Amino acid sequence: MGIALTEVSLISDSKERCEKLGIDPRGVPSFSTFLSEDDLNLKRAEYEEILSVINFFVHKMLELMKGIPLLILISDENGCILEMAGDEAIKSVVQQSGIKVGLVFNEQEAGTNSINLVLDHRQPIQLVGDEHYYDFLWSTACYSVPFQYTDIANLLGTITIMTAIDQHNPFLLAMLCTVVDSIERELLLKKQNRRLHILNQVVIETTRNGIIITDRDGSITEFNKFAEILTGAKKQDVMNKPIPDAQTNDFIKEVLQTGKNYEDMEFMLQPQTGQNELVCLFDAFPIRDENMQVMGAFAQFRDITERYHTQKQINYLAYHDDLTGLPNRRFFTRHIDELLEHGLEENSIFAVMFLDLDSFKKINDTLGHNNGDVLLKLVAERLKACCHAPNQLVSRMGGDEFTILLQEITDHTEAIQVAEEIIKAFEKPFAVDGYEFYITASIGIVFYPQDGTNVEMLMKNADIALYRMKDDGKNNYNIFKPIPNSSGIERLTLEHSIRKALQLDEFVLYYQPQIDIQTGDIIGTEALVRWNHPTLGLIPPAKFIPIAEETGLIVPLGEWVLKSACIQNQIWKEKGFPPMGISVNLSSRQFSKYDLVETIKEILLETHIDPQYLELEITESMTMNVDVAIEVLGKLKELGMQICIDDFGTGYSNLYYLKLFSIDRLKIDQSFVRNIMTDSHDADIVATIIAMAHKLGIDVIAEGVETKDQLDFLRSQNCHKVQGFYYHPPLPAEHIEQLLMKTVATKINSQR
Repeated sequence: MGIALTEVSLISDSKERCEKLGIDPRGVPSFSTFLSEDDLNLKRAEYEEILSVINFFVHKMLELMKGIPLLILISDENGCILEMAGDEAIKSVVQQSGIKVGLVFNEQEAGTNSINLVLDHRQPIQLVGDEHYYDFLWSTACYSVPFQYTDIANLLGTITIMTAIDQHNPFLLAMLCTVVDSIERELLLKKQNRRLHILNQVVIETTRNGIIITDRDGSITEFNKFAEILTGAKKQDVMNKPIPDAQTNDFIKEVLQTGKNYEDMEFMLQPQTGQNELVCLFDAFPIRDENMQVMGAFAQFRDITERYHTQKQINYLAYHDDLTGLPNRRFFTRHIDELLEHGLEENSIFAVMFLDLDSFKKINDTLGHNNGDVLLKLVAERLKACCHAPNQLVSRMGGDEFTILLQEITDHTEAIQVAEEIIKAFEKPFAVDGYEFYITASIGIVFYPQDGTNVEMLMKNADIALYRMKDDGKNNYNIFKPIPNSSGIERLTLEHSIRKALQLDEFVLYYQPQIDIQTGDIIGTEALVRWNHPTLGLIPPAKFIPIAEETGLIVPLGEWVLKSACIQNQIWKEKGFPPMGISVNLSSRQFSKYDLVETIKEILLETHIDPQYLELEITESMTMNVDVAIEVLGKLKELGMQICIDDFGTGYSNLYYLKLFSIDRLKIDQSFVRNIMTDSHDADIVATIIAMAHKLGIDVIAEGVETKDQLDFLRSQNCHKVQGFYYHPPLPAEHIEQLLMKTVATKINSQR
């Protein structure tokens, strides 16, 4: 805990210094300190041996972490970048910001960064997201560790891992510390070899390396006790004879004949029957006389068995979940890719199942995250018990999501049987921290090849099937079924285009004015999303919103709508128009996201909107899980915003809960308003909703008002707020401004 607080303090102090210097965090640094090409070449020559050692281990590390986008930066003791290696995409981004080989980092220009912190304080540092000073680095995570000659503790420089923030894992810093420890040991060894003549440098019987020295003919003249341990041969049996191990002997012959050096050759040794295999690094080079003639060869074995097994453990952790020990998402997707790549027998099928715990957040909030972790371990054990066959693979995707792969099945019933067995297994209570409680699971199932022929499509459709199960009541399984659509090609085109549309800024917001019918003033607007497709033109929401709901893209789309609406409302306020509310619809997927409140809080801070002018519209179906709805809506109300139930009257709300939900307003659905003049039943429903809302102290607004008769009826029932085509259709922002300007001008003229 002390170390963590120290690191936080170092970062905080650095940010304060940067603020005092007047550095703009939203800008891009203007670097001015670069080594000239000649100076850089001199520095790299000075560091040639050091860089050689570092590059060896960095290459090993990048190979080990293949598939994870990492960029490695190596600096000297002054913060000058000597080398950059790894992911080209990250390298391109940082180079565009001025970070390149030859740059000398300093806090006055680079802001709070891990390299300067490490150089100043000589301790490992990680900076994640907004711990960096510059905003453009908030999407990254950086891990830096100092390295030195350990015999004199003189700082040589830093090694840094940079990656995307979604790849952040404290394990990367621990791994880098292990790698630097190995680098420092190698640097020290090479430094010692450089200083001393070979026969004086090696104290044969005290070094922990296996040492073999031969004469010009390749006969052994020295063979220390660690060489005996590592090779399993006895000194008395090998002296004055060629090296018994054929592979080693071949290298020594090459050294003696050509004068060639060998460094860091990885060998597997089996010393004696029954002993564990040893892993060594092998070096060999010629021994020369004063005339530089080869007079023998020196070879050494360095035992790296412990390091080797550590690397194996690192590799294991890269493909397994640290909490449950199950294979992780990377392992699962890679396994399916390999399954598809190596080919399947004709008519072969397999199933992919997505499982998500129902209301797991409630467990975390009630019992704490530590007990939540205990529950996840118990769930993993129960799933493994249900899926223990050789052709069944259980993995953890993250959070409370698990996947199951059923290979080599003959028909769909096998997957259904497994799903039913899992659902039944969850009928037994879980025991955590002295408590017994029940938790259920929802499962989505897809089959290869009918539901997808690649891992991305299979996982996407399994996720869709899972969320349909969530929407249908949870605690069961659901087999994926594509939605029938007579215009399949158009639908497929839209589905593939939605994600790109978000990136290309193709969505636009229209705003429908909300009117106070007593004054005729615009008192607010409802933000409604439209898609301006480059080839299909303006696409109505009814066509793309259901597809966005299915694929989960409704979440980023909904966040874009919310943020854009808040920004626009602030623009109107800054232009001097009277403050007014803005209504934004939340989707059911957004409402069920565990981080909804935090997301909205961030948008409020970023856009600077006064929360009292933001109204979130939810549907009655979102409140079916009463406990969750009360909790989420309560937190949203604490932020100061308004809550409205949209399309009221079409669902099944319990009137008792309206108060518990802290509802500010009910919106009468247009399906009732449309027929109030022709259907007495609809007219009675509307009158009842208005009267009930007033009784409960809840505001009410009617949508879909298109005629004066409808307006007069609503006025007679004391409904004073409406929206609809009778006044205005949804309009672009600039048209709303024109209406507001007319309203302001009219009021000014009336006051003259």
